[in-house]
Order: sequence, then C-alpha cells, then structure tokens
Amino acid sequence: MAAVLDTTVGYLLGETADQVLKDPSMLKRLNDIMAFPKDEQDHIIYTIDAMIKAAKINAL
Repeated sequence: MAAVLDTTVGYLLGETADQVLKDPSMLKRLNDIMAFPKDEQDHIIYTIDAMIKAAKINAL
C-alpha cells in the first residue's frame, strides 16, 4: 500500500518525525540489508528477529 501511495509504512501508521529512526548507523544497516535480494533480506531479518527474541528472554 505504501508503494502504491508513494509514501512510507511509518507515515501510514501515523508515525511522527519524532518517532522516525534517526540513528545514522542503523539507517546504514537497513539500507545495506535492502540492497540484498529479497530472499537474503528475509534470512537476515529472520536472524535479527531471533536474536532480539533471545535477548528479550535473557533480560527477564
């Protein structure tokens, strides 16, 4: 939907400028991921999600 409307998902979800990711190193990482083919992106995101989940469990 965001692509059709030529906007971002964040905008459609009501994010304000205050909530937009502003860390340059994180933006670079995301751009690097987006440069990979879709199947590689999926593998990377899956791995990141697993690591985040594990970190949250370990934080309990």
